[in-house]
Amino acid sequence: MINTDFLCKSRLFQGFTKEEIQSLLDCLNATVKTWKKGEYIFHAGETTEHFGMILEGTVQVVSDDYWGERQILAGFRKGQLFGEAYACMEKTPLMVSALAVEETQVLMLNAHRVLQTCTSACDFHHRLVENLVAILAKKNLTLTRKIDQVSKKTIRGKVLAYLSSEAAQQNSSDITIPFNRQQLAEYLAVDRSALSAELSKMQKEGMIQYKKNHFILNKEIE
Repeated sequence: MINTDFLCKSRLFQGFTKEEIQSLLDCLNATVKTWKKGEYIFHAGETTEHFGMILEGTVQVVSDDYWGERQILAGFRKGQLFGEAYACMEKTPLMVSALAVEETQVLMLNAHRVLQTCTSACDFHHRLVENLVAILAKKNLTLTRKIDQVSKKTIRGKVLAYLSSEAAQQNSSDITIPFNRQQLAEYLAVDRSALSAELSKMQKEGMIQYKKNHFILNKEIE
């Protein structure tokens, strides 16, 4: 049984009652699937009509080159969507892969069913489409932020741009990021050892404090 109390709080189902959500899930023939840690949900080169909402766990969207080098393009947590852009573009092969970082439970939705008026013509179907468009627009802004972050010339510049963005989104200078050190290096497209060395320098200079994926940003440098 899908937890509609949780779905009511999600951006995709914002403005819906629990009863409306259950009716809509039946209309969309939604399913819940579980992937183990390290399993691929989508593979690059495949096509998909489905996108997912994370009910439990974490998903990363990654790009692997011919030589096995990996770059993490995005990380998604509970309540967030992934794969919706490709699902909405019919028969377009994925250029990236999505994998479960830990055991992950996902609500799978068919994009065609979401975008097309259902046979029962439910009066709240169009609200779901409006919410999906808003999510796609926000992700476009997120991608723009990442381009700005990775385009910085130095590792410090990339780190500062990323942490500043996270602080703004979390509305706090005391933040938790969704990456471990290796994942952050892959996300910023830098060497892990060089990243660790730069973080250590920044901490010694009083710019930041950190422990694992928890960071405190200091405006006044000691």
